[in-house]
Amino acid sequence: MLDKDIREPLFDYLDERYGKVRTIEEKIIGKSRADVLAIIEGEILGFEIKSDNDTYARLKRQIKDYEHFCNRCYVVVGESHIHVSEHIPDYWGIIVVNNENVIVDRDAAQCPKVKIFDQLDLLWRNELSNIQEKEGLPKLANKRRREIYQRLIDKVGEEQTRLDITSQLFERDYTIWDDKTVKKKKKRKSARSKKAAKKRAHVTHYIG
Repeated sequence: MLDKDIREPLFDYLDERYGKVRTIEEKIIGKSRADVLAIIEGEILGFEIKSDNDTYARLKRQIKDYEHFCNRCYVVVGESHIHVSEHIPDYWGIIVVNNENVIVDRDAAQCPKVKIFDQLDLLWRNELSNIQEKEGLPKLANKRRREIYQRLIDKVGEEQTRLDITSQLFERDYTIWDDKTVKKKKKRKSARSKKAAKKRAHVTHYIG
């Protein structure tokens, strides 16, 4: 099966199993690109898709990155990958997609290597500020993010912090990000145009 043939049945399965779930596709995590991150209450689930055309060449690196960001991890394959279990840790889950069914061959256990600081790195600055306000922490604008993370965890603990992280990711509004990006691009373009204009004026000044 091709990647596109696997994704739609996977999304249907996630909706049916979890009810309230938000999926994020092609998200950069560490040095890898996660095919699918599924956000549920208090957990980030990672899904690495291996279509019939894929190999395991990059899987070792991908496993390392998924495990830092995800509470539970799955590899999702077509039926041709019959030896996939040999390439993943025993706490990873295996989901097999064929033309008729989505089969959970092995459910995932909690990942022992997940890093809450890495999960916090997934948040935008405004989302981190929302959590600080919710938990009664001052908005430490001049502090490094890692220092803010530690203060947050010290106050409310890792379990509540994960609930806050997933709540923010679930409610993420990409239109805000898009609007800000457009404005930043326009601002940079305007600044470059002004700089170029000054340079042209400067050169013209010396032409006799």
